[in-house]
Amino acid sequence: MLHELICRNVSKHIDLTPAEEAHFSAMLIPHALRRKEFFLQEGEICKHSVFVVKGCLRGYTVDSNGFEHILQFAPPDWWIADMYSLLSGRPGNLNIDALEDSEVLLLAQKDQKQLYHDVPKFERFFRIITENALVTSRQRVLDNLSLSAQQRYEAFCQRYPTLINYLPQKQIAAYIGVTPEFLSKMRSELMRRP
Repeated sequence: MLHELICRNVSKHIDLTPAEEAHFSAMLIPHALRRKEFFLQEGEICKHSVFVVKGCLRGYTVDSNGFEHILQFAPPDWWIADMYSLLSGRPGNLNIDALEDSEVLLLAQKDQKQLYHDVPKFERFFRIITENALVTSRQRVLDNLSLSAQQRYEAFCQRYPTLINYLPQKQIAAYIGVTPEFLSKMRSELMRRP
């Protein structure tokens, strides 16, 4: 069933009655994305939180030189959104697209607010995942300022263990802030170590 994964995700933080689970599930919009299809582009207003059921999405920005800087990957059982845009209602600066054919569930911002009223414990759930996202984002900034490329790669491996051998090197390099060539050389050196 399409909603099983998201209900397990929610149950990590709050307990729902069958009626509350059904109410929540009724608000979710199934959506399919083809590989390289955008869910959101820079300058658009983010109106949904996205939960990945199958596939993988990424959130990234593009600098003035055309280089991509990946802020987040969202494999199955992960949430993704342009939080600034979602919460402020203003145009965002994040692109979100599918790295492969993906199935997601969308929760509209207006429905999320209604959910807070109908099932108040969802405020706790979304507070927890927002706090976790904030902590992760802050740690990522600190890592980028203080860790070597190798340490950032090791942190990536810990954060996304299922994606290490799955993603193209170009994507991983854009996440840790190095060129694909540098990443290839670094990985070769790491594999040669005893």
